[in-house]
Amino acid sequence: MTQFNILSTAQVIAIHDSIIGANELQGLAKDKSLDAVLARVHNRLQYGFISDCCDLAACYAVFIAKGHCFNDANKRTAAAILFLILKSNGISIKFSGLALGDWIIEVATDRKTEIEFAAWLRSHG
Repeated sequence: MTQFNILSTAQVIAIHDSIIGANELQGLAKDKSLDAVLARVHNRLQYGFISDCCDLAACYAVFIAKGHCFNDANKRTAAAILFLILKSNGISIKFSGLALGDWIIEVATDRKTEIEFAAWLRSHG
């Protein structure tokens, strides 16, 4: 089984906190669990549903964007996490224009799937 670099709850919070602006709504949403969202990613790993770094990055991004665990900047945090997961696992992708942001919005609103997102990442790697 492939070993991947994964993120802790504290790391995801730190990334979010570095992204969000001072005048935006700070902190975690009261009725959501970031631990539960990250557990879903880690469970996918444990049960073999993630085969490569693109699957892992897409999984993190989709679950964070859709989980709405933060009061603001969920999609930006998802994009930053995606970059970090790819980079920490040895993959560098340069995205043109707003393509990544558009994909995050598409998966967050269920117009595209996590599987489609991972395939798109692979096509750019």
